[in-house]
Amino acid sequence: MSKTEVYAWRMSPDLKMALEDAARRQGVRVSVLLERVVRGWLEEHESARRSEEEERIRARALRCAGVLAGGDRKRSSQVSRRVRERLTARKARRART
Repeated sequence: MSKTEVYAWRMSPDLKMALEDAARRQGVRVSVLLERVVRGWLEEHESARRSEEEERIRARALRCAGVLAGGDRKRSSQVSRRVRERLTARKARRART
């Protein structure tokens, strides 16, 4: 990937020296090391942000989802029928109002 963007910032002399030392020990340029560090940080924080967003979406979806109550052991095999019955009953109630 060709690099066309430049970003510059100020840092303390100690941090600059440590950064240059780390790059030298890894045998890479400072720019390569900085790109790795920034990319890693962004990926870590993006995945945390996505997890939080997914949890919010899940919580919203669960608020909208109904619960089939009862002690019927065969409930899972009858879900489609029961959902249709509930939707039909709801539609009938709304039609009456």
